[in-house]
Amino acid sequence: MGKLICRLLLAAFYSFAGYAHIADPDPFLLITPDWVPMPRAVVIWTGVAELAGAVALLQSWSKQLRRAGAIGLALYAVCVFPANINHFAMDMAREDGGAGLAYHVPRMIAQPVIIWLSLWAGEVINWPLRLRR
Repeated sequence: MGKLICRLLLAAFYSFAGYAHIADPDPFLLITPDWVPMPRAVVIWTGVAELAGAVALLQSWSKQLRRAGAIGLALYAVCVFPANINHFAMDMAREDGGAGLAYHVPRMIAQPVIIWLSLWAGEVINWPLRLRR
């Protein structure tokens, strides 16, 4: 039951984020590192990836597809981590301190949790919640 709830929450989160990336890529372009080629296309395609991962998590007919979606979302979260670091650095360098540490530190901590949660909810891993025998 816990995995189902996590899958539903992750799917809702990634669906919203995917829609946001496609509907209005400009805020995401502001935090995209300069070294990313074709940043607008990358931001839009990340939205497509988020939506595809959300659909894969939600579907119930193929465990392999659900696992592939979970792996894809975990890899996606790893790949966008440089944008989160870039946002942290740019925001904290602002004269007013931007959103501040109270926003950025939890966001940085949440990234590996989201990676693990995607893999756990998608039934790729059981660690560390597997029962010992």
